[in-house]
Amino acid sequence: MATNNVSEGLGTAFVESHSPPRRSFWLKSRLSLVLKIASVFAFLALWTAATELGWISSVFLPSPVAVAHQASRLVQTGDLWWSILASSQRVFLGFALAALIAVPLGVLMGVWWPAKAIVDPFVSLLRPLPSITWIPLSILWLGIGESQKVAIVFMGSWIYVLLYTIESTKRVDPILISAARNLGANDLVVMREVVLPAALPGIIAGLKVTLAISWSCVISAEMVAAQNGLGALIWQAKDWGNLQMVLVGMVGISLTVLVADWGMERLERLLLPWERQRRG
Repeated sequence: MATNNVSEGLGTAFVESHSPPRRSFWLKSRLSLVLKIASVFAFLALWTAATELGWISSVFLPSPVAVAHQASRLVQTGDLWWSILASSQRVFLGFALAALIAVPLGVLMGVWWPAKAIVDPFVSLLRPLPSITWIPLSILWLGIGESQKVAIVFMGSWIYVLLYTIESTKRVDPILISAARNLGANDLVVMREVVLPAALPGIIAGLKVTLAISWSCVISAEMVAAQNGLGALIWQAKDWGNLQMVLVGMVGISLTVLVADWGMERLERLLLPWERQRRG
């Protein structure tokens, strides 16, 4: 009986000593939030001082107050919301098409060498090409409608999703695959039940990175040939010499990407509950 009590006591002490320091984690997260807010306010204060005290001419950099007034006008007229909505639709449609094609293809290339040998030459040829190089061809093929913007996002995104997926798939522990095969799993079951779940954290990380790249693609396309969207808003503001509107458009892009990143993090928590437990 005493031995059992000692064992139980040691086990409890071991669990307590190795349990995540939740209070420390809570304090760290709150302190991190405070530091983030403080750094933003410090940046805005420095920006305001630089413009109000004449360190930087308003011709080159308007004050935060002027930018805020411009943003307020665009919000009241609805132009900012319509621009964000137009760009977001193009980004998420092109990004979804890229993920729908590149993720299955990347998993296949990661586990089946003939597929990788067939597709690799095209990946090597297309990877160095930035999305902006596709704009002339896409206009000739698709005109300047919505399909052309979506195509630019797709062409600028799918190759990165593919590469992240291939690398994540190749990093799956081969012992897991061998164990599944020894238990009688066929290739399809191994790919669906072992490879894909094990590679999913890396794939989602790649999707998060590529989503930001997709925004740069759509902004490039909208600056060249578009009547609406954040890229068109920035380009029109440049033509009018309205630097405040240019900065509003840039801030709109950043905030929209932050919201998209937040959504991706929530999706990651939903799809990867074991990762949430592992990270504490």
